[in-house]
Amino acid sequence: MTKKIKVLTLGDHPLSPSGVGSQTKYVCEALLGSGKFSIVSLGGAIRHNDYTPLRVDPWGDDWRIFPIDGYGTPEMIRSVLRTEKPDILWFMTDPRFWGWLWQMENEIRPLVPMVYYHVWDNYPYPKYNKKFYDSTDQIYTISKVTDDIVRNVAPDVPCTYLPHAVDSDIFKPVTDEEKANIRKSSLPDVDHNKVIFFWNNRNARRKQSGTLIFWFKEWLDLTDNHDNAQLLMHTDPKDPHGQDLHKIINTLRLDTNRQVLLSTTKISPQHLAAMYGMVDCTINISDAEGFGLATLESLSCGTPIIVNMTGGLQEQITDGLDWFGVPLYASSKAIIGSQDVPYIYEDRLDKKQFFSAMDKMMALGAKGRKEMGMKGRAHVMKNYNFTNFNASWIENLLTLHEEGGSWETRNYQQGIRFKEVA
Repeated sequence: MTKKIKVLTLGDHPLSPSGVGSQTKYVCEALLGSGKFSIVSLGGAIRHNDYTPLRVDPWGDDWRIFPIDGYGTPEMIRSVLRTEKPDILWFMTDPRFWGWLWQMENEIRPLVPMVYYHVWDNYPYPKYNKKFYDSTDQIYTISKVTDDIVRNVAPDVPCTYLPHAVDSDIFKPVTDEEKANIRKSSLPDVDHNKVIFFWNNRNARRKQSGTLIFWFKEWLDLTDNHDNAQLLMHTDPKDPHGQDLHKIINTLRLDTNRQVLLSTTKISPQHLAAMYGMVDCTINISDAEGFGLATLESLSCGTPIIVNMTGGLQEQITDGLDWFGVPLYASSKAIIGSQDVPYIYEDRLDKKQFFSAMDKMMALGAKGRKEMGMKGRAHVMKNYNFTNFNASWIENLLTLHEEGGSWETRNYQQGIRFKEVA
């Protein structure tokens, strides 16, 4: 029997509901489904009640997850390399979390290739990331923006565009009758003729949750749509990294006629798909968004979107010919930064453009919104489908292992270039 290629994954816990966790799970399932890989995952970025290692059904010993705090430590990686002897190290999420890992490249890369599934939100080209990119064997990019950035900042590093995917068998359209029934069961005390706008994000600063509520209130006042439109927000209103949404809603008196509703319970993908199915439009006005999985899921369900034209959102809303929602273009770009990220654009929106987008979505009517959403569904099926996603990951990692090897077969020169001297 041929020995399976063992992949060590680092990042969010693969069974967590985060975007990074979900995509890690999808990658693992794609590799495992081929029968040619086994997975060891260090699952971090969440608070664990139990640190007992688990085996994931139906894969058994082929997929083991070890709960950890944070994303790991050098000592932990050294231990896992020694005890598990993986063939590939695969990691994902913001590069700010992986500086310690890249500092170990001289210990890791002679043994196994380092593979980074990368996203970057915006320009200017982050030249400060070059040292990280150059310390990686293969970079897979989540968005076209990220792909352009990596190819310009580190042109010598192998780079492949491999965007997120969504399970279109779960995230799929519902019939008009199903939509009405879901509304009745989920929102029994609400006028089911209202146009429902949906927001599914973490309540964090860059997501602009407070801005959305204030602008929604102002738009309702300007257009006299208090009885015609509703905003449903699926998030944690008390997230320590965000704003107190309860207080904002109460202050603006948006709870008197239930103009803004909060969904705070973690739900299954099937139930989330039902929420996309019962609403009329999904909104994302983040000032920076690497990809934006919620709007991709929305389109897969046939529900159109209103999004800021930043990061990966701009490749979701159009294929270059058709539009699957209403775009919001940055009215200005502020250079922000920190000690870790010296500079990056933050895309700022004009609220009048937001008001106009809301008006356009209302004016489309139910038929127009459905037609736009179904075009979006076709866009997702063509460009972000599981079939291509799975096949690409399997093919790419098989090729990487065949050409780069691991341990005794590792083909790695540690950055040394040999030149013949005449």
